[in-house]
Amino acid sequence: MAERSNEELEQVYAAKSPEELSMAYAAWAAAYDRDTLAAGYCLPFQVLAWVSRHVKPETGPLLDAGCGTGLSGPYLKALGYTEIAGLDFSEDMLRLAASRGAYDDLKRATLGEVLPWSDNHFAAFFSTGVFTEGHAPASGLTELCRITRPGGIAIFTVRDTIFHSGGFSAMIAELSERGIWRQLEQSPPFRAFALDEPDVLVTAHVFKMLA
Repeated sequence: MAERSNEELEQVYAAKSPEELSMAYAAWAAAYDRDTLAAGYCLPFQVLAWVSRHVKPETGPLLDAGCGTGLSGPYLKALGYTEIAGLDFSEDMLRLAASRGAYDDLKRATLGEVLPWSDNHFAAFFSTGVFTEGHAPASGLTELCRITRPGGIAIFTVRDTIFHSGGFSAMIAELSERGIWRQLEQSPPFRAFALDEPDVLVTAHVFKMLA
């Protein structure tokens, strides 16, 4: 990744609190797309393969959970998804997402806290690059399940280094045991950056909501 991008990414991963993380993203927001795309950051586009495989455009509203600057939005719209909501904890990122004109609902919210939508609101959610070091906790999956309707689809990536230590394997198992969802697909680890950061690996997970 370019020198500036390395510095900003290091600040993001070094954040010790939600406030520090918010400040790090606020400082990076204007250059975020340029820096991450220069490094070959592919998750906002790679996730579209799983969305289009499992979610029909006419099914209902789709949530981009941790939408950042909204890179996925225009491409979802081009694929025929017209009801797209997004959440992010960074106001600066949300302003950039709004400028893309692809989202019909954008809210400031934090994964791991109560989300501002009613039960069973969404036909599906996807979240990429959010369940990683120093970011959203595994407990954030519980609220995302609450706002996704039975029969809906959950799609998310998890950084390999925190899959077990961050409680994601345990949370996935708990939600399965409770009959909240059943697994449809799990990818092998793959690179989040096509060009730089070869050690940043994620796995993608797809579940169908049962309750």
